[in-house]
Formats: sequence, C-alpha cells, structure tokens
Amino acid sequence: MEIEKTLVLIKPEGVQRHLVGKIIQRFEDAGFKIVGMKQCWIDKEFAKKHYTEDIEKRRGKKVREQLINYITEGPVVAMVIEGVESIEGVRKIVGGTEPKNSPPGTIRGDFAHVSFAYADKKNISVKNLIHASGNKQDAEHEIKLWFKNSELHSYKTIQDFFFH
Repeated sequence: MEIEKTLVLIKPEGVQRHLVGKIIQRFEDAGFKIVGMKQCWIDKEFAKKHYTEDIEKRRGKKVREQLINYITEGPVVAMVIEGVESIEGVRKIVGGTEPKNSPPGTIRGDFAHVSFAYADKKNISVKNLIHASGNKQDAEHEIKLWFKNSELHSYKTIQDFFFH
C-alpha cells in the first residue's frame, strides 16, 4: 500500500459543460485528497510540454496535434490528487480513453460517448473530458510541469486516520 500523487486535468469541454464539481466529487467520494488545484488557460507551447513527442511516436503526429488543439480550446482545471495507490484508483474512476467503451459509473462512461471512429471521421481529438496520469513516471513528470511545490498542500482528512 503506497500513498501516491497523480495529475488530473479537467479538459476545456468539462469546464464548459459545468462538470467540474461533479468530477471533483467523484474523487472526494472515493476518499482521495486534492492537494493542489488551479484553473488555467494554457497555450500550445505549454501543451507541447504536456503532450510530448513520445505521444507522437506512439500515436502519430496527427493525434498529438489534435490533443494539443483540444486542451487549448478553453480553460483547464488542473489537480493533484493524493491517496493510496491513487494513480490506478483515479484511472478506474476516470474510465478508458475512448468514452464509448467506458463503463457506466466512470467519468467518461457517464459524461461522454464519443468513439475513436467518430473523432477520426471529424478529424478531431476524442472529447473525453479528463486526463489522468498513466503511471508513476508520468505522474511525477506531469505534476512538476503543472505545479510548483509551493502550490501543493498537505493536510489531514478522516481517511488519514484510517490509513496511518
């Protein structure tokens, strides 16, 4: 059992659809702690640091460009979430990358429905509302990119009394 930190981004569509509170509640209801949070509007240069060339190597230049365009369409809510094995737990709450195949009860399964095929046909990124770090290495890199140490806060919650 390990206490971890992970990055979560509510993408512009989630902000524009007024889903921020509902999304945050999912993580808090599960007992995760928000140790950093801010709203910002990022530019394409910053987006390229988040969606690195590694994504381009794995998924192609077109996909990276679509992701960059999508995340710069409007404001983003960035959060650092902490908890027991939070990287895996948060990703379960978020659901799969393709909303169409995300089960009910997940954020993407409940609030999105777009498929890869539809996005490809429209030449857009899959509108999937949210980003969550994929693994420990990604989480460490992404948290440092989005947050200064002074923007992360430590405090006790009721769950801390059970897990410590």
